[in-house]
Amino acid sequence: MAACLFQHRWGRDGCSVSLIESNSIPIIGVGEGSTPQLKAFFDEIGIAESEWMPACHATYKVGIRFEGWSERPGFESYFHPFATALDMHTGNDLLRNCWLRRRGIDVPAHPDRFFVPTRLAEENRAPLPNADFPFLTTYGYHFDATLVGAFLRGIAIDRGVTHIDAKVVDVALRENGDVAALLADDDRKFEADLFVDASGFRALIIEGALREPHRSFQSNLFNDRAVVAPTSLPGSGPGVCTTSTALNAGWVWNIPLTNRIGNGYVYSSRYLDAETAEKEFRGHLALADTDDVRHVDMKVGRVERSWVRNCLAIGLAQGFIEPLEATALHIVLSTIDGFMKRVDRIGDTDEARRDFNDDIARRYEGIRDYIVCHYRAAPRGGSDYWRDATRHDELSDSLKQLFTAWFTGADMVEEITRQDISGYYPVLSWHCLFGGYGNYPQKLQPAPNGMETADLARIDHFVTACSTHYPAHAEALAQLGH
Repeated sequence: MAACLFQHRWGRDGCSVSLIESNSIPIIGVGEGSTPQLKAFFDEIGIAESEWMPACHATYKVGIRFEGWSERPGFESYFHPFATALDMHTGNDLLRNCWLRRRGIDVPAHPDRFFVPTRLAEENRAPLPNADFPFLTTYGYHFDATLVGAFLRGIAIDRGVTHIDAKVVDVALRENGDVAALLADDDRKFEADLFVDASGFRALIIEGALREPHRSFQSNLFNDRAVVAPTSLPGSGPGVCTTSTALNAGWVWNIPLTNRIGNGYVYSSRYLDAETAEKEFRGHLALADTDDVRHVDMKVGRVERSWVRNCLAIGLAQGFIEPLEATALHIVLSTIDGFMKRVDRIGDTDEARRDFNDDIARRYEGIRDYIVCHYRAAPRGGSDYWRDATRHDELSDSLKQLFTAWFTGADMVEEITRQDISGYYPVLSWHCLFGGYGNYPQKLQPAPNGMETADLARIDHFVTACSTHYPAHAEALAQLGH
């Protein structure tokens, strides 16, 4: 992705881009989901969905369904939609009803009823409205990550990027501390002005050579391992949402591709050993003893600075927040875009580095807080893992203030605006998270006569009428050539 964007934006100005990777180093390569930013990436480099989606077994994604994260009656599951232009017609109704219910008024405040993407997921419709429907629908994708990597490698090479098969084993530094060259195991030496460290959890350049400290998130994000396996598609075909199902010491993802379902149990080794996790995972999916599974280690946290001297760290070398909200590629693209824009505007300067690193650090912390909130706000028990995840006090000041605002019935919109964090997750997302779990007073009073509440009949009609303008998922995939 970085090579494609560097070549696309800077190639015409004489920038020479080389992509070094080794065929001997395996790729994690599980089924993966994205946020809508991935569509913006493909749009920018001029790749149509009909080109890449069939090649990568990709499907459409309108959001994430969370199953079993709450034990509150009526809130055992909820859907987190991607924001769309349609939200202006129903979003404020949800905000109003959430505020009333937080103050003990008995009004419907489960988010599922308020959004068109939720209905699209329920009816398995693709987020591609008919030409006569005048609203933009935002969406992401599910895809085979290994195939996307191979596809983008081909695009990069076709557009002028030099591809080199080499295993980098060491880094040579200049006297001033900058990176001078990468050294391969066959004694080849690769010099450059800028080095992009995409070496995965090894972080060969940024942590290994430049000694940039790594900040762990283990104090409030416990999960550090996953066990993964594919399963067959159901007869109904692939859906348009990721499903996250809470288990004993973590959660399982379900990601529908056109050829299979990608599954993975993300768990904490503090509470579960690999053998027990695999057994629980197999039971959840009804896997046979002969079905293969893979175990993956995760290093959750981030480097202190992502741009150090003449090195930019991206992907797992930069950091990793567990895959609960599919933020990995979102951060990659934000990193590359932010770096290139600052170089274009300010140049390769200390000021540019400080501004960039502060922005990326704040983005990581903001996303981390939102993921932490999924656990801390979950009304769930049943194991030591969930007891500790829902009761610990390792929260940032920002997240503490959001919890206080929600549970005291204060103005959440005002608090999110005051903190200036809606650029990471918007107001409606926070309401879907807290409200989708059923975090409301248990004792409710009827709404007084004359109190303004959401017009549910209007909302139901709007959501139903809008959804009819979207085709079936299978139909949309067929038109792409799947």
